[in-house]
Amino acid sequence: MIVKREANPVKERPEESGFTLVEILIATLISAVVMSAVYTTYVSQQKSYVIQDQVAMMQQNLRNSIYSLEQEIRMAGYDPTGGANAGLVTKNSAEISFTMDLNGDRDTSDTNENITFTLASGVLRRKPSTAASAQAVAENIDALNFVYLDQDGAPTADASKVRAIQVMVLARTAKPDFGFTNNEEYVNQQPTSSSSFYKYTAPGDHYRRNALCVEIKCRNLGL
Repeated sequence: MIVKREANPVKERPEESGFTLVEILIATLISAVVMSAVYTTYVSQQKSYVIQDQVAMMQQNLRNSIYSLEQEIRMAGYDPTGGANAGLVTKNSAEISFTMDLNGDRDTSDTNENITFTLASGVLRRKPSTAASAQAVAENIDALNFVYLDQDGAPTADASKVRAIQVMVLARTAKPDFGFTNNEEYVNQQPTSSSSFYKYTAPGDHYRRNALCVEIKCRNLGL
């Protein structure tokens, strides 16, 4: 008796799932576009942050400069005994020197009683007469301007008539922003004479700048 064996049927392989080359290329292209957009946004935000940080530092530097000038110029001529002959020593548009008798010993030769403020190589400097060298108050300062005013608020060249001093400080950022060009003019609020205003024109560079003007009442002058 012959037994016939049934042949094993050939099983068909299931279709393999996956991505075609075209699909992979399309996905890669989309990913590249998305990553490029993300990177561009990141770079833009980073640049904006750096600029804002530089401007904030400049503003703080400017405020500190004005504060230092205000605190000391306000004391110019302080002379509680009336025997120290304290007052303005040098008064021009770019530099100021003044004396004060802080301890009431009838002279102005003690520490911090004879002060000069000036600008040199972009640095606002303060020099007491008793110091060997000037002290740096603030860096990245492009302009310093003084206007001397009488009791009516008019500019005066007579030191005995000075009752207030307008101070203008122009500060710049520590680093340039190469996406920005500065051609602006910065003008003080008060003319140095009847018709002449101090003016600083930016040289077309890439530094951001800001100016601050204050009028300081010199309560001890003219007493």
